[in-house]
Amino acid sequence: MQIIDQQDLTGCNSFRLPARAARYARAETLDDVHHALAEARGLPLVPLGGGSNVLLRPYIDAFVLHLALPGRVLADEDSDAWYVRAEAGADWHEFVQWTLANNWPGLENLSLIPGTVGAAPIQNIGAYGLELESRLHSVETVHIASGEGCSFARADCRFAYRDSIFKREQAGRHVITAVTFRLPKAWQPALHYRELAQELELRGIGHPAPADVAAAVIAIRRRKLPDWRQIGNAGSFFKNPVVTAAYAAQLQHTHPGMPHYPQADGSAKLAAGWLIEQCGWKGRSLGRAGVYEKQALVLVNRGGADADDVLELAAHIAADVAARFGVELEREPVLI
Repeated sequence: MQIIDQQDLTGCNSFRLPARAARYARAETLDDVHHALAEARGLPLVPLGGGSNVLLRPYIDAFVLHLALPGRVLADEDSDAWYVRAEAGADWHEFVQWTLANNWPGLENLSLIPGTVGAAPIQNIGAYGLELESRLHSVETVHIASGEGCSFARADCRFAYRDSIFKREQAGRHVITAVTFRLPKAWQPALHYRELAQELELRGIGHPAPADVAAAVIAIRRRKLPDWRQIGNAGSFFKNPVVTAAYAAQLQHTHPGMPHYPQADGSAKLAAGWLIEQCGWKGRSLGRAGVYEKQALVLVNRGGADADDVLELAAHIAADVAARFGVELEREPVLI
């Protein structure tokens, strides 16, 4: 494993933001991870996966460990489920497609999400009616301070909407090295997300197979979201805000077209993209950062933007939404 000082990270994040790390290494094995811990030399160690859900500062005074462990395997099965294990550096979309090709369905709604397997539990990624936590079995990590291997069962991860223990109590304390998923053999398609159901209906598919669901999700995402290889972005930039049912009803009274989604706990989730669009930000730019023309929830690098440019744009958007709707927007990407 080669350790590099003053490494350029511009190509290591999907926003294409200019960034440089004090020290850097690419870990392709578990031994590489342990070696990096020994070589950090007092610098904080920062794990980096696909760089698809981060905002990188121009200079990161840390040892950035780029996780590229690629393995994936059917680890076990029982009468109810397959247990599929992937190492942290495996490409998420390729992993999902691999499970489908092997007739282990369950992750198809999460197709085409950029990034790596190791980053997925941190954010509790979700899309089109499915969140990662419903399929996760366990997470393997290395504790940064001690170098000891640890395992987190699903309940230990304390998942919430776009949140987990790895963003809270255990933030900065672990390097995720592998994730095991429990994929139920009694598969049923998750079609309660309206846009997905409509896409399948338009395709004339009344009883979809897992591959049909994946194809529909991929088509929707390609229509709505920019390819980060062409336009720098981190996907959805803000979480969909959750408010009380009473406040959602009040907002809908004054804004009759406002989408809202009742939650199991009695609260209501609002569509952040709709709120942003109503404030006139869709397609607009502020300096070198802007809002994507086809989806107001996505902020983009217009060319030459850095983290401060993106954060300034996000602050203006959040202020306008708060002023008009009394709703606070929370950023999804992690600032490093």
